[in-house]
Amino acid sequence: MRALIASVTLALLSTLAHAETACEAKAAEKKLAGAAKSSFVKKCEKDSGGGAGAACAAKAVDKNGKPLAGAAKASFVKKCEKDAAAPAAAASK
Repeated sequence: MRALIASVTLALLSTLAHAETACEAKAAEKKLAGAAKSSFVKKCEKDSGGGAGAACAAKAVDKNGKPLAGAAKASFVKKCEKDAAAPAAAASK
């Protein structure tokens, strides 16, 4: 079970890394810098359908490996997205 979770996590992270590099490349093509680049990359990642939401939803499992549902899942995803956004906000300052 741990191997399955690890492989799913790695697959999601590689997808996220690819989306991030694609958005960064698009920003470079448009010669964006500073706040404009940050805003563009953030919107691009959000529009790509991946991002923190998908990664957090994939991580929403209980201690027995069963997927969370309902309010527990919503709470987990909300906290996960908030935690994921915190380092990004600190990096952009």
